[in-house]
Amino acid sequence: QVQLVESGGGLVQAGGSLRLSCAASGGSIRTYAMGWFRQAPGKEREFVAAINWSGSGTGTSYADSVKGRFTIFRDNAKEMVFPQMNSLKPEDTAVYYCAARYGWYGSTREDDYNSWGQGTQVTVSS
Repeated sequence: QVQLVESGGGLVQAGGSLRLSCAASGGSIRTYAMGWFRQAPGKEREFVAAINWSGSGTGTSYADSVKGRFTIFRDNAKEMVFPQMNSLKPEDTAVYYCAARYGWYGSTREDDYNSWGQGTQVTVSS
């Protein structure tokens, strides 16, 4: 299984942008679908975005709450996955987690993922 490390979190004002990074080690993410989830204080972890295995095109999926504002993409040569987050809102404040799923397609379900990072905090001030 790959090991995942997120970075890029921080404090940003509402309307601002942030790009998170997820770096993989101990294996290649090229045969993994990748996902991002988040967990706000007092809430359950929820799906944010996913991108398919590199060999199955660049299919992506997004939660309705972030559609049109977030874009997920991958750089397989660097073994990294990025969500570009624009037009951030205070309700986007959460710990963001990167996850890897061995298989072709991303999933909205946590249980479908095999490896998880430790998370990175994103705080959006109003």
